[in-house]
Amino acid sequence: MLKKIALLVVMFALPLGAMAQKFAHMNSQEVIIAMPEYTKAQADLEAMSKQYVEEIQRSQEEFNKKLQDFQQQADSLPRNIAERRQKELEDMAQRQQQFQQDASQSMQKAQQDAMAPIYQKLDDAIQAVGKAEGVTYVFDMARTPIPYIGSESVDVTAKVKTQLGIK
Repeated sequence: MLKKIALLVVMFALPLGAMAQKFAHMNSQEVIIAMPEYTKAQADLEAMSKQYVEEIQRSQEEFNKKLQDFQQQADSLPRNIAERRQKELEDMAQRQQQFQQDASQSMQKAQQDAMAPIYQKLDDAIQAVGKAEGVTYVFDMARTPIPYIGSESVDVTAKVKTQLGIK
C-alpha cells in the first residue's frame, strides 16, 4: 500500500515538476549597444561608408564636369568625336552605377562579418547566464517579440551584461 502511494505521488509530482520550468527574458539590443566590440564595429563601418561616399561623390563630380564640357562642345564637335564622347559618358555612368552596387554589397557583407562574432559572444553569454540561473528558456525581446511576460519570468539583461564585463 505504501508503495502504491509513493508511486502515485511520483506520478503526480513528475508532471508538476516538468511544468515548474523557470523562464527568463532579456533585451539583446540593450546589451549589444553597450558592448565595446559593437562600438568599434560601428566606427569601422562608418569609416568604410565614408570612403565609399567620398569616392561616389568624386566620381559623380568628374562625370558632371565631363557631361557639362560635352554639352558645351557638342555642336562644334565632328559627329564621330561627339559619338565617341557620348559613349564614354554612358560607359562612365554605367561604371558609377556598378560601383554603387558593389559598394552597397561590400557594406552589407562588412556589417554581417563585423556583427557575427558580436552575436556569437552575446549568445555564449546568454547561455552561460541561462545555465547559471537554471532557466529552461531565455527569451530575447529584441529578436523575438513576445506579447506578454509574466512575473515568473526573470529579466537577465543585467546579468548578461555582467557576464560580458559591461557595466
